[in-house]
Amino acid sequence: MGTQGVSAAERFLRKLLAPLCILSGTVVVSGFFFPEIVGDAVSGRAWLGISLTFFASGLTYLAVLPTDIDETAGTVEPEYLLRVRRVELTDTARAFLARQDPITFGIPVAAFVLFFLGQVLAPSETISTIDAAQIAVTTYGGLVFAGVMSIAVLFCLFLLLGPWGSIKLGGADAEPAYTYPVYFTMVFTAGIAAGIVFWGPAEALFHYETPPPYFDVDPASEGAAGAALTYALFHWGFTAWSVYIALGVPIAYYVYQRGAPLRVSAILTPFLGVDNLDSAWCRVVDLLAVFATIGGIATSIALVSEQFLTGIDFQWDVAFTTPGSVLFVAGLTIIFVVSAQSGVHRGIRRIAAVNVVLFGLFAALFFAVSPRAAVLESSSSAVGGYVANLVPMSLYLGDGWVADGWVADWTIWNWAWWLSWAPFAGLFLAALSRGRRIRTVVLTGFVATSLATMVWFLLLGSTAVHLQQTSVVDVLAAIGAHGGSEAVAGFPVFETVAISHLLMFVFMALIVVFMTTSADTSTLVVAVLATKREFAPTTGAIVFWGLFQGLVAVSVLVTGSAEILQAMAVLTGGPFAVLVCLALVGLVGTLLRRDRDRFPVVTALRTTVGGDTGDPGDDGDRRNDEP
Repeated sequence: MGTQGVSAAERFLRKLLAPLCILSGTVVVSGFFFPEIVGDAVSGRAWLGISLTFFASGLTYLAVLPTDIDETAGTVEPEYLLRVRRVELTDTARAFLARQDPITFGIPVAAFVLFFLGQVLAPSETISTIDAAQIAVTTYGGLVFAGVMSIAVLFCLFLLLGPWGSIKLGGADAEPAYTYPVYFTMVFTAGIAAGIVFWGPAEALFHYETPPPYFDVDPASEGAAGAALTYALFHWGFTAWSVYIALGVPIAYYVYQRGAPLRVSAILTPFLGVDNLDSAWCRVVDLLAVFATIGGIATSIALVSEQFLTGIDFQWDVAFTTPGSVLFVAGLTIIFVVSAQSGVHRGIRRIAAVNVVLFGLFAALFFAVSPRAAVLESSSSAVGGYVANLVPMSLYLGDGWVADGWVADWTIWNWAWWLSWAPFAGLFLAALSRGRRIRTVVLTGFVATSLATMVWFLLLGSTAVHLQQTSVVDVLAAIGAHGGSEAVAGFPVFETVAISHLLMFVFMALIVVFMTTSADTSTLVVAVLATKREFAPTTGAIVFWGLFQGLVAVSVLVTGSAEILQAMAVLTGGPFAVLVCLALVGLVGTLLRRDRDRFPVVTALRTTVGGDTGDPGDDGDRRNDEP
């Protein structure tokens, strides 16, 4: 087994990054905690560059540290599927072009180019068309989205409690490639992105100001506070995370039990067979996955740039325009491109670990200085309301079968957004899950991740609402003063508690790290989907797709089209709602045929009706299905 990361270029990079991180970190820490030392030596706008230098140098240094795992094709463990083929610089362009799938590579690139051309040449027509389509989908498709999400939750519960949860992916001898803590950190950080820091302190406040109609309470009342927290848990809890399992487990099953390629289109295995997974239908599924992933990640990058720059503004009273946002996106792109090309065993794994450590540190520090009695009281009430109302909230659309304004704008929009992220998050979950029992996959990607997310929203949301209720700080007024932007919500809250500077520093670090852990994963996944099925993506493909995502984010900022691109990504949630149902029907049918002995009721029924003579669709190959 070779050692990766010992080349002369990477050794030079490490020697450059280490002192750069230390120097820039010293300035940033001094500016945050001892501003009188720095004084006017550093101009306000220079803080952005110094902060980015600190985060970029530190995280990229982690990514290029050597490892004993050699990820080059043919020398990596068989359970490690997200491998990267490393080629010499002179061969990179030729290898890149030869290995790209013309459909899953060419069409997304052309589509995004046409989108931005439309934004430049006919902005009003483009905006009105996409806006109308998104409103139609979230309004008239409300019943479909609500039904699919409910089915996904039931599916997760069945796998968790039923007999099929004991199936070990890859067979009895398969061993996990990662320890469980590493497995959890990568699943959690890839699937949640910076949305958790963006919306954590903000969503409950919006529901407090405009309560969900399901609860029928007055705005800014005690009842509105409880309803706000309950709905924040609903939008970010078990229902949301269930769709990753609903796609990820079928993909993992067909990849490890049936030998399907690691693609989102693997969910079509029971309908087409393993040998026909290069059909046009499969290309369409993978194409939608590429488009949804790039649209979702690029939009998120644009949004978190606003949040990071808002933090700089709060700390040093410096307002940034578009060039500042572009600079932030450029710095963030460098981080996640280096992390992605370094592979799962290096940058992706290590930065995910840093992410979870910072996440836990911030939560512990914030809880220590928050109004704990109010937080615990409101949190317990919200959890009780969530448990009691989960089923009716899941089915509630308003007065009829068409989603009303609030439900369409919040609940159905959220479900469509989570569904649009499901392809890349589900594929990544599948790639990590060899050697795990299905029950463990569900416990991790459905239970543990949901609980971690809900604790965060309870902690930040209840604190923000309590401070708003008691008039300690008017967070809603601060949001209004910043044009209604959710990005500002956390910073007025932090200013009211002790160790505010430390909290703000860790929070801004979380913004960068959370976005990096999703963007590097999405870059690797898109490179896999856009590469011909018989090849592993090259480093050139990784770099191309990382830079392409960054370029899309920059274009979004320059053209002011973040919300429109987000609406386009949300539109892909519609097809994936259908594909989730297809995946679940196919997997259940496959398990009933191939693993019916785990379900005695089915076996007894088949025997009673006509004898268990076997299924013509069952090839008899169950060697990998044993526990």
